[in-house]
Parts: sequence; structure tokens; C-alpha cells
Amino acid sequence: MPLSLIQALIETDMREVDAVVRTRLHSEVVLVRQVAEYIVGSGGKRLRPALVLLAAGAMDYRGVHHHELAAVVEFIHTATLLHDDVVDESALRRGRETANALFGNAASVLVGDFLYSRAFQMMVGVNNMRVMQVLSDATNIIAEGEVMQLMNCHNADIEIEQYLQVIRYKTAKLFEAAARLGGILGDAPPELEAGLATYGMHLGTAFQLIDDVLDYSGDEAATGKHLGDDLAEGKPTLPLIHVLLHGNKAQAACVRDAIEHGGRAEFADVLRAIRATDALTVTRRQAEVEIDEAIAALGVLPDSTYKESLLQLARFAIARDH
Repeated sequence: MPLSLIQALIETDMREVDAVVRTRLHSEVVLVRQVAEYIVGSGGKRLRPALVLLAAGAMDYRGVHHHELAAVVEFIHTATLLHDDVVDESALRRGRETANALFGNAASVLVGDFLYSRAFQMMVGVNNMRVMQVLSDATNIIAEGEVMQLMNCHNADIEIEQYLQVIRYKTAKLFEAAARLGGILGDAPPELEAGLATYGMHLGTAFQLIDDVLDYSGDEAATGKHLGDDLAEGKPTLPLIHVLLHGNKAQAACVRDAIEHGGRAEFADVLRAIRATDALTVTRRQAEVEIDEAIAALGVLPDSTYKESLLQLARFAIARDH
């Protein structure tokens, strides 16, 4: 099942989510509208809001709050992108100039704050304390993950488990929260809610691991970002950690120097070391392990087209090339 078929199942719901997004982006401050609409309208797979919709569907939810919460999740994600691009000094995302490159760092940070605060206004409107708890906890953990990643930049001594913890905080936590929200809205019993959350966590972890692979192997036109961006920022992702642990002395020294100093000068040498040590294959295998765990977690759910779409979404996460 390609991503287009998964999206077709929730096409009507996603149009409702888009309507919520457009309404909730409104601000009397022109620059707020300009920056927010630019980043929200810049494309993307919309996987996180789709997770809310699919999980709610799997629980046979019949209300309308899933549209609002899918938009909340998208706003939180968008706010993190705005802040990430400022921290990373990124100039390109999804094949377009980043908001900070176009509007400046100050505007990007402040509009990110607007999106976070608007998301919390919307959460309150749902009037469900469990929803508030899940989303406030997730937002806090994502912020901790961002700080952990910042602390680990240029750190060539990071261990695999430390790196996976960063992924689970920074990326996977919002996937986990999105899937859990669908369960909460559908009044899922505890074991089903936990199954959805576990699925989301492993899916998000796998998604980031594949991003790590694509940073050294993707097509720039497809990924919408420059190859080697992580290396340029001194981020020790799993392919690099694998070379440090399993490469020969020269390969490990090359990667260590690249992590510690950042930049693109050594990209070609690092890429040769990654290929020689089969680091991308190893990283893909780790992603496959995560997807196996995600699929297993859905075993508690009753059969439905929504469950099948969740399963296929997991398979898409590791088969994608962008």
C-alpha cells in the first residue's frame, strides 16, 4: 500500500484538519501569518497528524476533536522545525528556503513561540485533561531532546544508547503522543492505548534512523535538503557512530575529526568510510528492528482498514527515499 492509498483513507478528515490549520493560523499580526503560513504550506508528509486520524479511526472514534488535535500536533511539529532551523543555521528544508533564511532568526523563533502557545489554546478547547497531560509532557520531552542534541554536537564519544535516547525524545515522542491521542479520543482500554503509543514511539525512532541514512545517500531533489547537513553541524548520527566503533584506525580518525570540527570539507572521505564499513546497511537494520517492534505493538488492535494503514505506514517509513 503506497502512501497515497493511506492518505486516501483519511483524505476527508485531512481536509478538515487543513481547515482547522488555516483558521487557527489567523493573527492580526501580519508577520506572524506570513511566517506561519509559509512553513505550514511548505509541504511535508503530514505523518504526525495522519497518525492522530488513523489511530482515532482504529478506535472507531466518531467525534470531531481528532481534527483539532491533528492540527495541534502539526503546530507543535512546525514550531520545532522553526526553532531547529535557527539552532542549526539551516538554509534549506523541503527544497525551499527555511523561514529563518527568508524572514530572519528573530521572526522564526517568535512565530515558533506563537505556534506553541496557539497549540496549547487549542488543547484547552478540547477540554480533556488526559489530552493536556500527554501533549504537555510530550512538548517538554521534545525540548529536552533538543537540548540533549545540542550538548552532543561535536561529541565523537557518544554511545549508541545515548544517541537513541536523543531520537526518542526529539523525534519519536511526538509520534508516540499522536498515536496515543487517537486512543484517548476513542476511549481505548489501557492495553490498546499503550499499544498505539508503543507503535508511535518505534515508528518515530525508525523514521529518524532512515533520515540518518538519507543524509548520506538520498537524492537532494527528493529529500529537499543538502547531503551531509548533519555532518556539517557536527551531529554524531548512527552511521558515523558505527564507523567510530567498527572502522579501521584511519576511518575512525577521519570521522572523529569531522564530528569534532563540523563542516563539509571531509564529506567525501567520511562517505567512503561509511560505505566501506556498511554503516548505512547497519542503520537500516536498526530501523527495521524498530519497525518490527511497532508492528508487534499493533497486535492488540482489532482488525480494520485503519489498522492495516498503520501497518503499511510502518513499512513505508523504512522503504521511503525522501
